[in-house]
Amino acid sequence: MTRPHRHFSPLQRWLHWSMAVAMLAMLFIGVIMVSTLSQAHTLLIALHRPLGILILALVLVRIIVRVTRGSPPLPDSVPSLQQTAAKASHLLLYALMLIMPLIGWAMVSAGGYPVTLFGAYHLPPLVPTDARLFALLRALHTWLAFALFALVIGHLAAALMHGLIRRDGVFSSMARGR
Repeated sequence: MTRPHRHFSPLQRWLHWSMAVAMLAMLFIGVIMVSTLSQAHTLLIALHRPLGILILALVLVRIIVRVTRGSPPLPDSVPSLQQTAAKASHLLLYALMLIMPLIGWAMVSAGGYPVTLFGAYHLPPLVPTDARLFALLRALHTWLAFALFALVIGHLAAALMHGLIRRDGVFSSMARGR
């Protein structure tokens, strides 16, 4: 059982903000990557794949820290429906942060492409080469990216509401801690 605390730990805040930057970069790189035929496409793929694996590694650490450390309780002034929505949206965010890189890795594997981290270091394929599976995973990766983007926008809107309108300490628990 974790003890109640009012702020996220420094490690939790670092993981949150590092992942926020990485995920926003990933979303923008992904959108530009699929909409360009220029030579930048190769560079964007070279950034997108290792960044996805970095996000996967960070979210695994983040889940372990969240389970062991917990999170500060929401103030009693937050209605129970909003508390339920906050918990559900966080579960969905964690699920998508975990599954998106895995689907991307499987998609690339199904396409017969290597997942290059850096230099000659490649990750092993998750699934065998299969054009139909590649197409299915590509569509799934795209739709889940839209869902993740929508959740991130909702998360940002809620954070701004707590920080600028309600001023109830929810935003400051992640923004600056103690």
